[in-house]
Amino acid sequence: MSLTPQDAQQFLKDLFAPWVQSLDLTVEAISTSGATLTMPITPDLARVGGIVSGQALAALADTSMVFATFGHMQEARPVATTNLDTQFLRPGRGDSIRCEAEIVRAGKSLIFCKATLTALPSEKVTATATATFFIP
Repeated sequence: MSLTPQDAQQFLKDLFAPWVQSLDLTVEAISTSGATLTMPITPDLARVGGIVSGQALAALADTSMVFATFGHMQEARPVATTNLDTQFLRPGRGDSIRCEAEIVRAGKSLIFCKATLTALPSEKVTATATATFFIP
C-alpha cells in the first residue's frame, strides 16, 4: 500500500515540531522516489524586501527530503539528518515555494537525497539542497 499525500499531511501534523508546522507546508505528492511540498511565502517568513528567509528555505528542503525518505520506506520512521547542504541561487519571491525532493540513493543505514526549490508563480529555481539521512 502506497503512502498518500493525505497520510503524509497527517504525519506532518502528528510527528513534527510546532515551529515546522507553523511553516504551513502542504504535501502535494509522495512516492517511493520522492516528495513534493509547498510553503506559502508569508510576512512571517520574509525578510527585508519581501524575500523568504534562507532559514525557512533550508527547513523546507530538509522537511521535504525527510518526506522523500518516508515515501521510499512507505512509512514514517525516524531518520536523522546527518548532512544538509543548501545553495541559495536567487531571492525567493512570489506566492509560494515548491520543493521537489528525490531519493538519489538508499542504502540500509543511509539515504541520500536532493531537492530543488522553485518560486511560484515565476517558476524560477531559488535554491537547491542535498542531504544525507541516517536510519537508526
